[in-house]
Amino acid sequence: MGSQAISKWRKGIDSRLNDFKSVSKSLRREKEELQSTRELFENTETAQSILQNVAQQLQKNAHDQISKVVTQCLQTVFYDRDYGLKIEFVKKRGKTEASLLLLNQGHEIQDPLNEDSGGVIDVASFALRVSCLMLSKPKLRRLLVMDEPFKNVSEEYRDNVRVMLEELSKDFKIQFILVTHEQGFKCGKVVQL
Repeated sequence: MGSQAISKWRKGIDSRLNDFKSVSKSLRREKEELQSTRELFENTETAQSILQNVAQQLQKNAHDQISKVVTQCLQTVFYDRDYGLKIEFVKKRGKTEASLLLLNQGHEIQDPLNEDSGGVIDVASFALRVSCLMLSKPKLRRLLVMDEPFKNVSEEYRDNVRVMLEELSKDFKIQFILVTHEQGFKCGKVVQL
């Protein structure tokens, strides 16, 4: 073998050795990036788990506070029935949706507008407004202005509505301005026009 052949052979080996070193360096970099990506993935999974736990706790707290106010209002007005509210949280397409369920004796009312009186809906929707006011951040001025909010409540329960308004006003320090023709709702300061 001549010196030219050895030199050519040596250049080939050197070229392959450089390729090997380059590939080794690239492999080391790729392994480091893979490890970094794995750590990022693990941290992301941990963060996602923490966020899901916080979201579930927030949902539970919101449910407890909202259903407590709504149920209290419904039971104050309709003392002879066992009404309540339940919120179901369902995860769909990566988002959480809430369904409000009106209950009577622990059973869901499928069609509240047709199965029960409109008065129940009036009181429940009023109580939901109160709940939203109580949960708002930053705290809003606790004032609700309403026009005939209880027009569907039957006459036998109207005194209970007045009692409910007085209790809510006292307990939660909420001011209610009610525009109504119904004399039974008069409480607090009354302005007649």
